[in-house]
Amino acid sequence: MLSFSSFVVFRPLLNTTISYTLPLPQSFKLSVSMARSALDELSESGAFARTASTFRNFVSRDTNSDFPVESGRYHLYISYACPWASRCLAYLKIKGLDKAISFTSVKPIWERTKEGDEHMGWVFPASDAEQPGAEPDPFNGAKSIRDLYELASANYNGKYTVPVLWDKKLKTVVNNESSEIIRMFNTDFNDIAENPELDLYPPHLRAKIDEVNEWIYDAINNGVYKCGFARKQGPYEEAVTKLYEALDKCEEILDKQRYICGDTLSEADIRLFVTLIRFDEVYAVHFKCNKKLLREYPNLFNYTKDIFQIPGISSTVNMEHIKRHYYGSHPTVNPFGIIPSGPDIDYSSPHDRERFSR
Repeated sequence: MLSFSSFVVFRPLLNTTISYTLPLPQSFKLSVSMARSALDELSESGAFARTASTFRNFVSRDTNSDFPVESGRYHLYISYACPWASRCLAYLKIKGLDKAISFTSVKPIWERTKEGDEHMGWVFPASDAEQPGAEPDPFNGAKSIRDLYELASANYNGKYTVPVLWDKKLKTVVNNESSEIIRMFNTDFNDIAENPELDLYPPHLRAKIDEVNEWIYDAINNGVYKCGFARKQGPYEEAVTKLYEALDKCEEILDKQRYICGDTLSEADIRLFVTLIRFDEVYAVHFKCNKKLLREYPNLFNYTKDIFQIPGISSTVNMEHIKRHYYGSHPTVNPFGIIPSGPDIDYSSPHDRERFSR
């Protein structure tokens, strides 16, 4: 049985009072198979255990497929706060697909997704003016991402996550797994992309990219969540040790080459970047990843600025949304929703990575 503790938090940023029902740590044994948000994904050992995405269809160049490539047919639902969604938006921008595939961002702070239900998740604003950077759902009138999942599948039982690649014609979710969405954007949409020549998963680097993705995902991308959502000291210490071993490894690699897989920008760089750009602003404080700041790694810090300054990438980084989400949506981690004022890093400042191009 679950035991719950309820309290009320007043959030000045929202000018609203929100009642939370939180599981007591000593009796919290919710199965990860029942998870409806990242806050639920905990094993009995107190470790964070992310569950898999559920919609795994693919857009294809085959005109007879269920989801053929068509300009204007697909829509990407994102949150600027979510690193998984942000890497899809980064692909949309740098591949030049933002005219063929539209996108909408939800509000940064989780709210109730349905009356009479305790679930907190991604919601759309009521108007464009409510939250700069967020927009109402333009196609289905959905109030939340949850509404989209339930529109796509009446019997859906899982997390209501972003990103969501949506088929406007069939009114359904095509895919909600970011690693697969970026592969589709990289290759399958080339006929309607403005930058089809950009290949972030080239054949000669695929084995290397796959190998790098594996340890970066486990230790860094997902590793910061393992640190932040751990409920016991042991799992936290294990995760934070692996995190900093991996960051040290990245620092060493980037001392010898411009990008993480060599001299060419690749998928692995985009996947690493979305975590690094959030590190000092959020993860160091909120997720207790404070052993060493990103700014204390010369190569990693300049590398992050280098990626940020690629045309199109900076528009995918909305630090206000990022900070408001993390500090305002995880009451078990930050009960009063207070957002730290700094450090306000200027990622558009000069970096030294051009030295590898000489």
